[in-house]
Amino acid sequence: MWGGRFSEATDAFVAEFTASVQFDQRFYKQDIAGSIAHATMLAKVGVLTEAERDDIIEGLSTIRSEIEAGTFEWRIDLEDVHMNIESRLTQRIGITGKKLHTGRSRNDQVATDIRLYLRDEIDDILKLLERLQKGLLGLAAKNVNTIMPGFTHLQTAQPVTFGHHLLAWFEMLVRDSERLQDCRKRVNRLPLGSAALAGTTYPIDRAYTAELLGFEAVCENSLDAVSDRDFAIEFNAAASLIMMHLSRMSEELILWTSAQFKFVNIPDRFCTGSSIMPQKKNPDVPELIRGKSGRVFGDLISLLTLMKGQPLAYNKDNQEDKEPLFDAIDTVRGSLMAFADMIPALVPNIEIMREAALRGFSTATDLADYLVKKGVAFRDAHEIVGKAVALGVAEEKDLSELTLEQLQQFSDLITADVFDKALTLEASVNARDHIGGTSPKQVEAAIARAHKRLEQLYA
Repeated sequence: MWGGRFSEATDAFVAEFTASVQFDQRFYKQDIAGSIAHATMLAKVGVLTEAERDDIIEGLSTIRSEIEAGTFEWRIDLEDVHMNIESRLTQRIGITGKKLHTGRSRNDQVATDIRLYLRDEIDDILKLLERLQKGLLGLAAKNVNTIMPGFTHLQTAQPVTFGHHLLAWFEMLVRDSERLQDCRKRVNRLPLGSAALAGTTYPIDRAYTAELLGFEAVCENSLDAVSDRDFAIEFNAAASLIMMHLSRMSEELILWTSAQFKFVNIPDRFCTGSSIMPQKKNPDVPELIRGKSGRVFGDLISLLTLMKGQPLAYNKDNQEDKEPLFDAIDTVRGSLMAFADMIPALVPNIEIMREAALRGFSTATDLADYLVKKGVAFRDAHEIVGKAVALGVAEEKDLSELTLEQLQQFSDLITADVFDKALTLEASVNARDHIGGTSPKQVEAAIARAHKRLEQLYA
């Protein structure tokens, strides 16, 4: 394709080393769609005849069928997906195939292909996020009244409901969806027409090409358009946050399924056993996702490092943008699919969760609040309850198991109603009756709002 300038063939190793067709062939659909739009635009402005346009479109459509049927021969010596398709087109329709590249460069062609590909992948990932979010809401609705310990520093803090905890996961994923939708806006801009770096002398209609391909706008500067990979970096940053959230959820699931917690059961189909220990049931899906988060973080750093020293405009370095992007896409998609299948199938051990919430003095803050409501300054109430907890530790009893007389030695404002108003798990969670709180009433309301938010988010 550049034989006119060169006096010798490219070294065989160099040809293989510099080729990208091994991995960029995955966006053949986008490459063909972009070429069809380009040919259609060239005919509209009179650069191609309608007959030439029709021959190109028919030839490209046939090539797409060949690729999908597995009969297309991908050639390393043709370097990339673009030249493989263009070469095959010329074989099929003759000299007209060579006219397809009029008014464009591989620089703006690949930039367009990547944006089209990433736009499609974002749409698919958003669908998986929505399915996982709905699965979380369904599980939360079944566990509005299921009480479990809430933790800080992985130490028992206060009682919460399992439904409330699941809604915390939901909030993480909503932010992920919002970020991806916002990222998509910057992905959805057309670089085609920028040619190699300076634009083209042909009377192209970029707005028309953008309309044909569903882009919301055109890239305003040709130098930036062919060299910009911010959109890929931004996607990988959003993907990293998704994986970070899934990793946090995975960590909790791994803890909760252990013999020390036994809070939830993961169905066998999402677990594996041990080759030597017959009793083992390993939470491999959460463990793998926790591990896979690291590779997506690495993909982000790879793209940032790739771009940090590049002068304008396009450089061969940018061939290295695809594999980190593809890997992040594949990893996020697979992880979300696994979670979307697994989460609705989780089975909480309700009694074990409740029993755990009774350990660790989880209602201590409620006792302090009880005293505050009777006129005690909070810091004084904090000290009083701390002394009561010390007694409980010494006697190996929860606050609710201490007698009224034992509690009253720390404050005579404590009366018999303390056991109903402050020291039961139900009283504790019910008392958090405000938006964002863990009371069953508020969790039900939050689930109802969440369904409406999803309708708006994915409208």
